[in-house]
Amino acid sequence: MNKPLVGAFLAALLLGAGVAPAVAAEPAGSTSEVSAEAAPQTKYTAPDTVPAAKAVTFAGTVALSNCSGSVVRSPDAAPTDPALVLSNGHCMESGFPGPGEVVVDQPSSRTFTLLNASGSGVGTLKASKIAYGTMTDTDLSLYELTSTYQQIEDSYGIQALELETAHPTAGTAITVASGYWKRTYSCDIDGFVYQLKEGRWTWKDSVRYTPECQTIGGTSGSPVIDDATGKVVAVNNTGNESGQECTDNNPCEVDENGEVTVREGINYAQQTYNMVPCIGAGSTIDLTREGCALPKP
Repeated sequence: MNKPLVGAFLAALLLGAGVAPAVAAEPAGSTSEVSAEAAPQTKYTAPDTVPAAKAVTFAGTVALSNCSGSVVRSPDAAPTDPALVLSNGHCMESGFPGPGEVVVDQPSSRTFTLLNASGSGVGTLKASKIAYGTMTDTDLSLYELTSTYQQIEDSYGIQALELETAHPTAGTAITVASGYWKRTYSCDIDGFVYQLKEGRWTWKDSVRYTPECQTIGGTSGSPVIDDATGKVVAVNNTGNESGQECTDNNPCEVDENGEVTVREGINYAQQTYNMVPCIGAGSTIDLTREGCALPKP
């Protein structure tokens, strides 16, 4: 995983040695990053021409103590709804949830540094709870804040990033915006992975980046933004660091036939369109809503 800064230590503390699926922050200047690639049949071939990319800024991203994240909203969110922060399940302060574990409505007082377009911290946001978190099938966490979307915009002039409602497509130009490092990574979606296995965890339909996105520890939880629309299509979470097969920090790809592929130096993300149907009025996470397919407790 794109380990949190304290990922390796935290994993050993909470789960025992050898468990650290997500990559957190590493020392500045480090070149190690998580890797990810999709099954060969889904590999993307660049077209002759591509649309011009829009400039992606840090506005709406946040820095956690050990990871990155972003203030996000569904298309139907009201200005008076409590704001939500998106990050990885492996970035939760409660530690890596085990396979099959789903966290809902867990009290939290975690704080986040809100960034403006240039990457400067402009304020501190506070959580009231972990509304949802898991590392089963996907790797995401959603924190409900004590502030509404309108209050954040009024106080800081910053709007939440909108979540895309449709499955992304191969070839899409994307930017991974890390609030922790105040650094962006630009590349394309190379394809999608039927199953991505790392240590004890398995994720489904993961996004594989083209090699240009060499994300590093601390970029875990960064929003993956479609350059053309400015919407969030995924959340950055892992990559294969040293070419090992299906081990911690070395995820492998498994296709529909069970064939395993290892892509050293390639990084991955988890799609977010599938969580939009689970967000109801008042930013409530309702796993019984029509179309909601997120894992349930």
